[in-house]
Amino acid sequence: MTADRRDRGGDGSPRLGLYDDVAQQAAALVIRRYSTSFGMASRLLGARVRPHVEAIYALVRVADEIVDGAATEAGLGRDGAERLLDGLETQTDRAVTEGYGSDLVVHAFARTARFAGFGRDLTAPFFASMRTDLHESSHDAESLARYIYGSAEVVGLMCLRVFLADDRAHSGPARGEAERAELENGARALGAAFQKVNFLRDLHADAQVLGRSYFPGVDPATFGEDDKVRLLDDIDTDLAVAARAIPRLPANSRRAVALAHGLFAELSRRLRATPAPALLVSRVRVPDPVKLRIAAVAALR
Repeated sequence: MTADRRDRGGDGSPRLGLYDDVAQQAAALVIRRYSTSFGMASRLLGARVRPHVEAIYALVRVADEIVDGAATEAGLGRDGAERLLDGLETQTDRAVTEGYGSDLVVHAFARTARFAGFGRDLTAPFFASMRTDLHESSHDAESLARYIYGSAEVVGLMCLRVFLADDRAHSGPARGEAERAELENGARALGAAFQKVNFLRDLHADAQVLGRSYFPGVDPATFGEDDKVRLLDDIDTDLAVAARAIPRLPANSRRAVALAHGLFAELSRRLRATPAPALLVSRVRVPDPVKLRIAAVAALR
């Protein structure tokens, strides 16, 4: 028996424990390298739930890279990207069912899905929205709502399932149907706000580089203040719904969600203060000192 066959996880567990640890470390690396904002927010999560949120983010990021990231730069056309996306969905479904995946990020995600009790009820809409990006370049109101649900709102629901599953496992308070519905509405609204903010920040790049227009009736070539204000009013409505649900979240997730909400509320304010034509030539960001201030406020909640 070789030395590596005798390896154990950091806690002395058998080989599956070691594989679980490595898979989780791979997922954590993804969020650290791809997103300073979500990486910062994740550090405010309780230690028990943080790995699960990192696993969710990692799978979402891998799918996004297939649709319009690294896969495109590698020279894959639409058919190649769709083949990879189909394969990722199949791997994910199988790993969630069986409890093991040969891909580290998929394995980490499957462990999270099994812990939180979700499966194709949330993953199928997600992959459907990712697939939409390969075939649709514009949306009407109905298709946009469906797209945002699958690409963003279900991600919020996945995270909420993790928070509540951990809370139940550690004798948290019983949640009635009305409270759970409020939390789900808040999770969906926050996910929708995130997505819409990013659509607005990337309005020009989506149109010129990816050939996509997400907002119905909005033409980047004629984008004006009225368009901007209308879109931001909708975003702020979503943020308000999300804000009302945050105090009801379990303590181990409340500060992190408050930070994520605060960062995107700040982006909304900065977008509102930026002239519409300027949004077509630059991407609005929150400076690092402001991020740290928002993080400090969230940490003290």
